[in-house]
Amino acid sequence: MQYGRNCWLDMRKLPDGFKLGVATAAYQIEGGWNAADKAPSMWDNFCHKPSKIADNTTGDDACKSYEYYKRDIEMLKFLSVDFYRFSISWPRILPTSFPNKISEAGLTYYNNIINELLVNNIEPVITLYHWDLPQNLQDLGGWANPLIVDWFEDYARTMYQLFGDRVKTWITINEPKQIAIYGYGLPRLAPGINSHGIGDYLAVKHVVMAHARAWHVYDKEFRAKQKGICGITIALDYREGMTDSPSDMQAGKDAMDFEVGLYSHPIFSTKGGFPDSVVRIVGEKSAAQGFFRSRLPEFTPEEIEYVKGTSDFFGFNHYSSRFYSREKFEKGMYPVPSYDDDIGAYYSYMDYEKSAVIHVTVVPQGIRKALNWVKDTCNNPPIMITENGFATYGGLDDEKRIMYYNKYLNATLDAIDIDNCNVISYTAWSLMDNFEWGFGLRIKFGLFEVDYEDDFRTRKPRNSAFWYKKLIATRAIEQDYKTEFKEISF
Repeated sequence: MQYGRNCWLDMRKLPDGFKLGVATAAYQIEGGWNAADKAPSMWDNFCHKPSKIADNTTGDDACKSYEYYKRDIEMLKFLSVDFYRFSISWPRILPTSFPNKISEAGLTYYNNIINELLVNNIEPVITLYHWDLPQNLQDLGGWANPLIVDWFEDYARTMYQLFGDRVKTWITINEPKQIAIYGYGLPRLAPGINSHGIGDYLAVKHVVMAHARAWHVYDKEFRAKQKGICGITIALDYREGMTDSPSDMQAGKDAMDFEVGLYSHPIFSTKGGFPDSVVRIVGEKSAAQGFFRSRLPEFTPEEIEYVKGTSDFFGFNHYSSRFYSREKFEKGMYPVPSYDDDIGAYYSYMDYEKSAVIHVTVVPQGIRKALNWVKDTCNNPPIMITENGFATYGGLDDEKRIMYYNKYLNATLDAIDIDNCNVISYTAWSLMDNFEWGFGLRIKFGLFEVDYEDDFRTRKPRNSAFWYKKLIATRAIEQDYKTEFKEISF
């Protein structure tokens, strides 16, 4: 298969029925961290500790969408999106973390958003969990505690009961790798449990099981009446060998199994369970390191069957590609034991054009390769691109973001038109600037700029917002599109 640059017409039409939307996440935009009876999340706790966030900011206020959500709706109407992907804050809607108490303030807030979206013909796409675990559950072990599967089931069932009459697309969990590896194996993201090579793998299994439980609840108790769909979103930045050497090419394949297959293989493959390569590698390294059993928890035969097939679509987040080399790997490069040491390869983002963050470089052929990987390894499921975006340091003139979107959408259309990948929607990350986790407020992914110095959090559309608005209106990519910029505020 060739992944070179194609020659395009001046106007490239999107497929019939292809949906376009934007995304946000609760902790990144809502603010109101202690409003009404909301309980703290583990991100509230994490951000309030010194030196955890690069610019020492927090999500305490963020975009103040808890207060100004109607302006967010106006921005969505301005773009004329087909759908809006947003998440529910577990500790805002269930202050005790359990369904024994439903917050009236939280219920009103999310009902207002959903109802306003529907009045304006915008489909709500809800993510149940976008990283903001209630702190009291983290105090009990969080995703390293197997009981979280039960806790998440109760939470999911309650959300289906409250909102499922109007919400027809549910995403259970956003990016399990980032939750498990960066939160429980590294101190990079909340809760910052640095249990590399052990705690991260515990969390991996429990996230997968919690997703499956939430899917089965929807499938058995709600699908027939509510007639919606339910799935998971997995980060699928592409991984490949740094060179064409056999060892580097194998390193790329192994990295895909670790980075993506740990979550996709149990759900989408016909065999189920963790990928054979990951089971073998972690098992062998665990034995060599003196462990009595593999550090990677096993699925029982019953669990394997329970998890298989538990997603109605493949939620696909993609930003860039990373390149791996076994030839450049040296002993002691990573802690032992650890996830990175288990992969056993040096990695780099190479010399591609960079954004404001290291993990977003401009490698458009990578999204096409990643979409084909899903088609080939996951039984060609419907793919919803649930995040794709480019980071800057700010400014309304963001032509680099437009060029990134243009190139990545063209590569996506190649995957659809040439490779027959079953991609049904595309989501720009993000609607507006927000709290970008460990990077804080300094990094900007938004189609709309947010003025954090203004107590009203005024939003202004960037050039990319006008570009996306025209893309949605014409359902076509103009290869030489020039923005018609107007300075307006929301």
